Amino acid sequence: MARLAVLGAGSWGTTFAQVLADAGNDVVLWARREDVAREISEHRTNRAYLGERELPAAVTGTARIEEAVEGAEGLVVAVPAQALRATLGQWRRRPGLREGLPAVPVLSLTKGIERGTDARISEVLVEAGGVSAQRVGVLSGPNLSAEIAERRPCGSVVAAADEELAGVFARWCDAPYLRAYTSTDVTGVEIAGAVKNVVAIAVGAASGLGHGHNTTASLITRGLAEITRLGVALGGRRETFAGLAGMGDLVATCASPLSRNHRLGLALGRGLDIEQAVAEVGQTAEGVATARAVADLAERLEVDMPITRSVVAVVDHGASIEHVTTALLARSVRPE
Repeated sequence: MARLAVLGAGSWGTTFAQVLADAGNDVVLWARREDVAREISEHRTNRAYLGERELPAAVTGTARIEEAVEGAEGLVVAVPAQALRATLGQWRRRPGLREGLPAVPVLSLTKGIERGTDARISEVLVEAGGVSAQRVGVLSGPNLSAEIAERRPCGSVVAAADEELAGVFARWCDAPYLRAYTSTDVTGVEIAGAVKNVVAIAVGAASGLGHGHNTTASLITRGLAEITRLGVALGGRRETFAGLAGMGDLVATCASPLSRNHRLGLALGRGLDIEQAVAEVGQTAEGVATARAVADLAERLEVDMPITRSVVAVVDHGASIEHVTTALLARSVRPE
């Protein structure tokens, strides 16, 4: 169907390269490290992230960004949120990319809010990557990469400002096991995908503390209310948060042991400090850095987000993990 470049060879980027190939596309997967790129091309594996699982023959690897994007009809970005701006800057110092990424559609898989600027990932792509806002799309939903790598059925949402472009992105990932729904609510889909990671830390922490389903269900439900309040304040559509990008992604991330943010919360609840918890998870848990950015946004917009504030108190300021459940219970009587 198309020649696509996936930029980022972590677990989600590598898994999504498989999805794109299974949908009939030729895929070049950019890896930061030369040895990883060589392994992908020569052995069709990325053992650091996917073990011995074999990638489709249509996936090749490269560590040269110019080679990855040359001739690509579309780009898929899977670089961690807090590293994206710096990575884009490194790419733009290369002779062939000084004007920014090629003028093709760009789909972001990255879920997070940039710390320090409070920018959404699509905004970082525009500001630092030289990408037109009209060419950017975002994907979110219940996307646990380990299950998708096993080709287990799931749904996702792809959003772009233009409905036709959202359809293009959906066709890219039309694999037999992934159903992509389209949306034009870029802001809502991005906020849902970013903030659910913060709530997942809170839910994991509650489980680690030994609390039961009543507590976790309450945190998930009130967490969704926080996500919705912030998303609507930023211009997102309320109905987005009741769908796959909102409730769907939130439930998967909060409930599954495959979720890095959930596992990090569990570790905190068991008594580890933030450095120990991050080391135990061993991979990027975007909710840690995103929490402060979300709290800053909420404060600026005067949006009440007590669960988020409590996560920030724990991961940024060393507060007791009991803050997470206190945030749920220690509030004045009010209508739901």
